[in-house]
Amino acid sequence: MQINWQHQGAPVSMKHFLTTHGISMRLIKAIKHGSGMFIVNDEAEVGAITIEDGDIAGIELPAEAADPEVAVSDAPLAVVYEDANWLVVNKPAGVSSVPGPTNRTDTLVNRIKGHLVATKAENLKPHLITRLDRDTSGLVLVAKHRVAQGMMAWQPVAKTFQKTYRAWVSGGALSPVNGTIEAPIGRVDESPRRQVTDDGQMAITRYRVQATYGEVTEVQLTLVTGRTHQIRVHFTHWGHPLLGDALYGGDQTLIQRQALHAATMTFHDPFNDQQLTFEAPLPTDLVTLINKLQ
Repeated sequence: MQINWQHQGAPVSMKHFLTTHGISMRLIKAIKHGSGMFIVNDEAEVGAITIEDGDIAGIELPAEAADPEVAVSDAPLAVVYEDANWLVVNKPAGVSSVPGPTNRTDTLVNRIKGHLVATKAENLKPHLITRLDRDTSGLVLVAKHRVAQGMMAWQPVAKTFQKTYRAWVSGGALSPVNGTIEAPIGRVDESPRRQVTDDGQMAITRYRVQATYGEVTEVQLTLVTGRTHQIRVHFTHWGHPLLGDALYGGDQTLIQRQALHAATMTFHDPFNDQQLTFEAPLPTDLVTLINKLQ
């Protein structure tokens, strides 16, 4: 795999050139130690490398082999978008994001590996940029190689990333109708539950009320931070647990899983210099929920 850019301007070092394009120092050091090559005008270069005006320079990396510990699943994968660098999928509720003690063969990662193998992808090790709880549906972003993974941590790209959720919570109307929840989240002993706790990690959720149906309110949410169970914990702390959320005491009369959906995602693609925006339609159970409420 080769990734390069054309340089315009005064001569610069290869390190400076690569870091200004989002390549991490960690990867640059790995290439220096033999895990790839530095390329200038289609030629491999070593030592002190200077990039001149008009040069096309970058890196060449070996393909990432599949992790033998990750099983291949041929179960369906709802692909929303795919190119050489990114894969965006619509995860159904009931599917875990990554393999764990209770499921090592049919998680989202297993299905993505199956897709990469079936399409004869160059790199067979997917990098999940975002994850969703098992019973949350919606968009998940996957980097198809380690350069794309590193790009999402590069500040010029990271600051453009935004994801919105739709949720249905109990407890009646929210006041104010737009706001921010800032409350630290921590563990509860060895339980999978989290809670708001003084010594937890700072967590920030922005919300906007979309509609109120008696005791149920639909909200649109944006995460400023990404703590485990953040939305579920924050609204439980406020006395508005998500419908269907058994772990946090949500009412399961209308739906039997947390009523939470990762609906939209947008970010600036550094490889093609364009804004990418995606939307996942509501799954059947959430459409049914809305029909019951109206």
